[in-house]
Amino acid sequence: MARLTTLRYGRAAVLLLTGAYFLVPLACAVAFSTGVGVPGQHIGFEAYTGIFTAGGFTDSLALTLKLATATIVLVLGLLVPALVTVRLAAPRLRTLVEIVCLLPLVVPAVALVAGFSAVLRWGSDHVAGTPLFQALVALQNPHFPLVLVLAYTLMALPLAYRTLDTGLAAIDLRMLVEAARACRAPWSRTLLHVVLPNLRGALLNTAFLTLALVLGEYTVAAILGYQPFAVWILAISGSQAQMSVAVSVMGLLVTWMLLLVVATAGRARRPKETS
Repeated sequence: MARLTTLRYGRAAVLLLTGAYFLVPLACAVAFSTGVGVPGQHIGFEAYTGIFTAGGFTDSLALTLKLATATIVLVLGLLVPALVTVRLAAPRLRTLVEIVCLLPLVVPAVALVAGFSAVLRWGSDHVAGTPLFQALVALQNPHFPLVLVLAYTLMALPLAYRTLDTGLAAIDLRMLVEAARACRAPWSRTLLHVVLPNLRGALLNTAFLTLALVLGEYTVAAILGYQPFAVWILAISGSQAQMSVAVSVMGLLVTWMLLLVVATAGRARRPKETS
């Protein structure tokens, strides 16, 4: 009995320390953004109410959401068919695919963007006046820089691979595909109507992780000279420090809400699958 009581108190202490680790910095950020403890500042929520009218907020957020959408589509479009094919037709290539997908973990973002910059500079010097040069210009369109989508896709591969691979391991993929093919379903319909619905949780988690990565990524965009949401937050921190903290707090809360929505959607699917 005493051992159970000790274990219970130990768990409570761990939960308390973990909660304090996350909540104390958040509380301090909220206090600073509202003027609590700031000399010469009155307490108020002007930093929060002025977010939507701040210069550059709408443009940077819209750009980030467009980049996130394109990155999610590209990541899923690349990985889902590749992982399904490897599991069904080429299991020996699974190790190679895993190494390729996890490789961005060991490549710093600075090194990645240095490589992109070198390729773009080389292209502008050697392919000027050719269709390839026009493609390079389109990649760097400031209204929708596809070069950032490519960079974010590479950075998201390790997270997406682990999530999708776990989702595929949880289902009997071969049996599902063979049953669909026995019913004369084409490969496209098998993938869309048989495989993907059984990967709903993995797909949602992959989309959420990719969205979180794009929302918080700063290094690549800043070095390449673009201003998505994370770069805009730092840009206004010099003149509007409280608003930049308020935006960060709001972004964190929205991310938590999205995580809860993803978790709820994944749990809501399980009773239907087991009934």
